[in-house]
Amino acid sequence: MCICEHIRPLQTKTRFVILMHPKEYKREKNGTGQMTMLQLENSEIIVGVDFTNNKRVNEILTKEKSCSFLLYPGKESFNLSIRKGSETNSFMGNNPYLFILDGTWPCARKMLKLSKNLQTLQRIGFDNKIKSKFTFKQQPAPLCLSTIESVHTVLNLLKESGLEQCETKDFLVPFGKMIEFQLEYIIN
Repeated sequence: MCICEHIRPLQTKTRFVILMHPKEYKREKNGTGQMTMLQLENSEIIVGVDFTNNKRVNEILTKEKSCSFLLYPGKESFNLSIRKGSETNSFMGNNPYLFILDGTWPCARKMLKLSKNLQTLQRIGFDNKIKSKFTFKQQPAPLCLSTIESVHTVLNLLKESGLEQCETKDFLVPFGKMIEFQLEYIIN
């Protein structure tokens, strides 16, 4: 299945760093992490489990003028759904880096547990009010989202705060086409 014709990369101020578990990288050629990277010009994928000594991750984290955050749920997360406008802008800065763990939920928890450098990052989160359309993967809770759905939500919240100006209405089209293909394959 090829989704190339549906890819429309967005230019964003936020730089997205997708930390992909090796199992996800090897098995999922059309996974939502890869799809997210293709949809964002300002993104990259780094494969691994423990990023504590990862040269590229540490290079990003030590840049003087960058603000780095981890998109990960939790009570201590800066909630983008609640905090708006100037509060979000002053918290995140002009050109933030947003690290995203891409893998199954158990794999993502392991990646965070092992990666001492990621544990020190301030976390970003949001209140999820939608159910994932990724019906082919089991989520640990009804409101858990795939990587591309999470990034779409974050982009829209950052737009509401004035930090992003990109148009996101077609961002999930490749994801929708992948799901359509899977449903068609199951039916036929």
